[in-house]
Amino acid sequence: MRIWLALSMLLAIGVSATGCYVRPARVYVAPPEAVVVVRPPPPLQVETVPPPPAASGYAWQPGHWRWNGAEYVWWPGRYELIPARATAWVPAHWDDRGGQWVFVPGHWAYR
Repeated sequence: MRIWLALSMLLAIGVSATGCYVRPARVYVAPPEAVVVVRPPPPLQVETVPPPPAASGYAWQPGHWRWNGAEYVWWPGRYELIPARATAWVPAHWDDRGGQWVFVPGHWAYR
């Protein structure tokens, strides 16, 4: 038994002395409600922005790709009424997080 312990210790010392290092994988864990896809979305489609429904108070929210569980589908842009205290619309987009594409819904930025 002592011989195995001694051999194991020598092996461990030998591996650490050679500078051998196993780098842990970087894994992004998305929240349970997040949409995560392993292939990138297609390029954004070109949209013709129509005139707003009123002279002021509306902001254009550009279209984006959504995942339906099997493929990407285009979600067209639209005008939305600007809420009080909103400073800007942050468009929906996909973030590449280590080869996993995570959907970030569009949202209003506030002061």
